[in-house]
Amino acid sequence: MSTVKAKIDEVSAEAARRRTFAVISHPDAGKSTLTEALAVQAAAISTAGAVHGKGDRAGVTSDWMEMERSRGISITSSVLRFDYHGALLNLLDTPGHADFSEDTYRVLSAVDGAVMLLDSAKGLEAQTLKLFDVCKHGNVPILTFVNKWDRPGREPLELLDEVEQRIGLHAAPLNWPVGIAGDFRGLISRADGSFTKFVPGIGGAKAQAVRMSAEDAAAELGDVWETAMEELTLLTEIGAELDEEAFTGGISTPVLFGAALPQFGVSALLDALTTYAPPPAARKDAEGDRRPLDTPFSGQVFKVQAGMDKAHRDSLAFIRVCSGRFERGMTLTMGSTGRGLVTKHAQTVFGRDRTTVDTAYPGDVIGLPNTHGLTVGESLYEGSPAVSYPAIPAFAPEHFMVCRAKDVGKYKQFRRGIEQLDSEGAVQVLRSDIRGDQAPVLAAVGPLQFEVVAHRMEHEFNSPVNLNGLDFSECRLTDAESAEQLAKMRGVEVFKRSLTGDLVVLFADKWRLRAIEREHPDLKIEQMLAAGQY
Repeated sequence: MSTVKAKIDEVSAEAARRRTFAVISHPDAGKSTLTEALAVQAAAISTAGAVHGKGDRAGVTSDWMEMERSRGISITSSVLRFDYHGALLNLLDTPGHADFSEDTYRVLSAVDGAVMLLDSAKGLEAQTLKLFDVCKHGNVPILTFVNKWDRPGREPLELLDEVEQRIGLHAAPLNWPVGIAGDFRGLISRADGSFTKFVPGIGGAKAQAVRMSAEDAAAELGDVWETAMEELTLLTEIGAELDEEAFTGGISTPVLFGAALPQFGVSALLDALTTYAPPPAARKDAEGDRRPLDTPFSGQVFKVQAGMDKAHRDSLAFIRVCSGRFERGMTLTMGSTGRGLVTKHAQTVFGRDRTTVDTAYPGDVIGLPNTHGLTVGESLYEGSPAVSYPAIPAFAPEHFMVCRAKDVGKYKQFRRGIEQLDSEGAVQVLRSDIRGDQAPVLAAVGPLQFEVVAHRMEHEFNSPVNLNGLDFSECRLTDAESAEQLAKMRGVEVFKRSLTGDLVVLFADKWRLRAIEREHPDLKIEQMLAAGQY
């Protein structure tokens, strides 16, 4: 066998065992708890960090930022990588808060599947619906996990009906709960009819999973068991069976029930991911052509993050491997500039912890530290011809603040911090000749982003800032000719977006915007992608 053929076979085999997925949910549905439980069940970590409430999250592996730990919410994405029964899982945790929709959008551009987490009492919530739209837009197949079944909640058939009616996915349960939410007795596997009894742990500890025969379960549980059997019969009659082609085609969703906090039903979710979630496939390049997995290395930056390690104060570019075999030390080319990039310090990430990575394959996420010039959406490739993947669009910001250093003597730190946050996409930085570099305008999808900026500027870059709101609510793209005219109008201000060089125009409100569009139809005033409008 030739060396080239051996490498192609190696890439194909390694890609086939990878599962790269994200967990999406509404805040407080238990996403970080489930993320931890998945890693624990796969023996990637020894103890789950999420226990009894938001004040106790000091050990949550995926929530590494100080603000996340103190406030009990996920406000940045992270990567967990672990082996499970021969499969290699790359779990990309996503921010749960709606103010960080843009970060979630970037993460979902880098995965092959998603787990949609539902609260058993609340079902589909606003943020879940928005994130489902992102997955649908990107043809990302979805598995559904109904969480918190150990607490009071809704009827399982009602939840399945909601999934079908509100988002149009055919729900296909892989297991079925015995006992109503809050009076959870265990789970029946629809594949083989086996029953696993739920025995709660003491004080919220991990539950015991006790396998029982159907005969013993029926004798012990009585009417509760009979009800579950009737519901299973109904599911069969209505055709609630898994069709793998319908799942990968975005028509159907496998559904599992469980409780992430006591870690019950989580192993069944891992089994479903390794069995049904799609492995990496050829991804479309900027021209719309699919690049085969076995072609030379290519990848795309979907996130840049600094401040993960206080000891190093460096930044890390997260790259999804799209094709080929990555080897540490190889020289890559940046698609936007043609500049070479050496990768001798490549790393793999688990939460905030890093280890050197020597090789990686399609579906993997690698981190390149201190690679100045790498921004979100950048394509990287080996050799020739050039490879470019579609840009990851920025959302239309809805909140705007002028940012100034509290201590003018720390302008160097101030400038470095603003440039770093801009390159990460933590906020959009808008500049104009009128305001100058010492007073850039920060633009964000949600106001919580400004809190993150203020916290990081003070604690990471040693430059506390003052933020003052601006009375604008609408943002559009424009061109140089139109910008010259728009800048003279009342209730309008024109800026250049630092990261991309785009000209953007801010309007006081939607009425002012509509009036100008009506009075000056010749001006270029172009809509940007809005959060929730994918």
